[in-house]
Amino acid sequence: MRYLLLAITPFFFFYGCEQKLKPNLDGEKLIKEKCSACHNLDLPPKTFEDEKAPPMMAVAFHVKDFIKVSNESDRIPKAIEFVKDYVLYPDAKKSFCDKKSLQTYGVMPSQKGNVSEDELQAIATYMFEHFTVKNLNEAQALQNKLNHMPKGEKLAIKYNCLGCHKPNKDLVGPSFAKIAKRYKNNPIQIKKSIEEGSIHKWDDSKNIPMPSFKDKISPEDIQILVKWIQKQ
Repeated sequence: MRYLLLAITPFFFFYGCEQKLKPNLDGEKLIKEKCSACHNLDLPPKTFEDEKAPPMMAVAFHVKDFIKVSNESDRIPKAIEFVKDYVLYPDAKKSFCDKKSLQTYGVMPSQKGNVSEDELQAIATYMFEHFTVKNLNEAQALQNKLNHMPKGEKLAIKYNCLGCHKPNKDLVGPSFAKIAKRYKNNPIQIKKSIEEGSIHKWDDSKNIPMPSFKDKISPEDIQILVKWIQKQ
């Protein structure tokens, strides 16, 4: 038994070391913490005249497109290794940026001491998983849909009204169609319910109270929501 324990002990020791060397890191969280001060992380990206660095989507697309590989399956792994190296040891000669971009942004300062190799592995992996053409197309389609929405519907999404009410289906609370039908000629009551909350007004709401939104939604937005609800 003593020899068995001696044999097992090194296994747990080295296993523990390996776990410490390869922590389970959150790439999305890290990219926000370590990179968002200079790189815009939106998808599609926003650009500004005084931006310190190109949007992260542009970086991901550019690196992935320009990295040289003989086998396509190596593209993402090599792109990840490039990011890890460049962030710690940046050099204009390594950069894939054109001359104009380098003049505009300059060479990024080394982040050695600010980010570890394990953290960079997680960040770069997330970069190339998140900033893809597929995700960009989906984000643009959603943005186009939002652009054509009535302002009241946008506000309903913004303030999570749809978490409890659906346009034509009861959820936690009654549907907007039911509310519009009952208070067709009484918009003041809809406004009052949003501002002060309500309870015991709908038999099928299981007596779950609606909270007050007076301190969360501006009077102007409440008025827009009331008008939109009445049109449902």
